[in-house]
Order: sequence, then C-alpha cells, then structure tokens
Amino acid sequence: MSKKGILLVNLGTPDSPETADVRKYLDQFLMDERVIDIPKLNRTLLVKGIIVPFRSPKTAKLYKEIWNENGSPLLYYSRLQAKMLQERLGNDYHVELAMRYQSPSIATALSNLKAGLVESIQVIPMFPQYASASSGSVMQLVMELVSKWQTVPPISFVNSFHDNELMIKVFAENARKHKVEDFDHVLFSFHGLPERQLLKCDHTGSYCLKTADCCQTLNDTNKFCYSAQGHDTARLIAKELGLTRDQYTVCFQSRLGKEPWVQPYTTDVLKKLAAEGKKRLLVFSPAFVADCLETLYEITVEYHEEFKALGGEHVQLVESLNDSPVFIEALADMIK
Repeated sequence: MSKKGILLVNLGTPDSPETADVRKYLDQFLMDERVIDIPKLNRTLLVKGIIVPFRSPKTAKLYKEIWNENGSPLLYYSRLQAKMLQERLGNDYHVELAMRYQSPSIATALSNLKAGLVESIQVIPMFPQYASASSGSVMQLVMELVSKWQTVPPISFVNSFHDNELMIKVFAENARKHKVEDFDHVLFSFHGLPERQLLKCDHTGSYCLKTADCCQTLNDTNKFCYSAQGHDTARLIAKELGLTRDQYTVCFQSRLGKEPWVQPYTTDVLKKLAAEGKKRLLVFSPAFVADCLETLYEITVEYHEEFKALGGEHVQLVESLNDSPVFIEALADMIK
C-alpha cells in the first residue's frame, strides 16, 4: 500500500569539526540568498573572500568543544527524532530526515521518498518560528527540486509551530528540572536576524519596527514575523510556568556584521541584568528543536563566562526538545 511521505528538515552541521568541513558547511550556508540577502556578487565577495576564510578555523574550534562520541549533537538528535517519529506513525508513513546544508541532503531525502512511491509529501522545517532564512529557504529548495519531477505528488508545508501546546509543555518541563524559582531572571534567547529581513516580511510597509513594541503581540499583520512569533513562544512558555512579565526577557543572539539586527541583543541584556544585581539566569533557546552550537557553546559557555565577568554567578541553559517523546507526539499531531 502507498505511504504518506514526511520530510523533516533541520538547518545542518559540518560533517566533522575539522576546518575543511566547517569551511564547506559555512560556504554553503552563507551563500544561500535567503541567509545573506544581498546581491550575489557582493555576497560572494563577502562570504568567500572574508567570512569563510577567516571564520572557519575559529568556528571549527567551537565545534570541537561540543562534538562528542555521537558526533554532531544536532545531527544525532535530529536522526533520533526522525526514528522516533517513524516508530510513532507506523507503516502508513515514510519518514525522511534532511539538512538544509550538508548531509543528509534534501535532494537525497526527496529521492528516497520518490523511490518509495509515496502518495504525498508533507515537509516540516524544524524551526518553530518562521523565517525566510530558515523555513523559507527549505521550502524554496524543496519546490525547486520537485519542480523537475515529471510526476509531482501533493505536497504540503508546515509554516511554523511556534505556539504548539505540546512543544510549549516540553520546554516548560525542561525548565522545571532546574527549579525555575531558584533563578533571578529568565531569558528567552532566540537566534538573531538582520532587521532588514523583518522589514521584507512586512507586506504593508507600515508596521514592522515602526514602534518599539510592534512584535509584542501576534496579530494578522505580523503573524509571519519571526520576532513576533518568538515573543509569542516566550509568552506561552512563561504562562505555562506562571511567570509574570517582569520575570523574563526576550532577546536575540548570534549577530553577524555591523548593521542592525533584531533587538535587544542577548549580550546587552546580560550587561543590564548584571548591573541590576541579578546573579543566576535561566536561559531558553526556543528557536531550536535540538541542542547545537548556539545552545551548547554560545549560551552554556560564552554567555556564562561573559555574565560571570560582569559580576553574575551562573547561566543555566534549558535543554532543547531533543529526544522528548512529547515533542514526537507534537510532530505526529501536526501530521495527522
């Protein structure tokens, strides 16, 4: 009997933490026109001439810090999620995993689904909040690849799942393991984006970044805005934990370059909280469904050390969704 195809797509990871593989990964990642959305010639000069040659050795050292006996944590947990989802859905479904950059590739995963004679394909970009540079990039590549098939099956996409109830419960439960009440403040630190990418998503041209609180509430105008969806995710997790608005802050990490990115920046928030006498911070990173370089190193190591240098005592990461059976149930609910 024909099966329904499910394609899970995460961001990607180098094949190894060696400089050559990191260089290959960064080149593919940063040359994506949706990631660095500037003219191709400028992007090529910037990425191939400056960023990749100088950044690859430094980034390789960071990957070596988080690499373990299972290899890349992101790939390990992504494979585990795909395996658990296949077991949960059963024989009526064919689940494939892909990475937007590097291996396993989207092209290979789609070929496997095609060879399996699936009757339909549902694509789930594994990013809770929609962004052109992540979910949008996955959708574009899938459509480009499938457009070359002679027979195109029904294809659907999950745009985002920033408010999924089960996902919210997993993040909240992971936080409770650390005794939320023992911390002075809670941060929801999302991966950053250039402000220009938010502005491009404002089809009215009259809403985005016009006021300081334009992302605070999700509405029909900003419903596809990465920042607004992030604020909504944070609000829902905070509500699940019983946090009041003054007990948490939404911020953004991983800036690149000098132009304005979505604010406030996590580093600035750390300085502010340290100046206020806060000593212990609990940090969520709800833009990721599996722990990776941004969570395991940037938050756990870099921000912890930065906060201690400012007079703080401890930065505690709330683990990502990883191998949670409840998150697998959330994926199954999206599919069914």
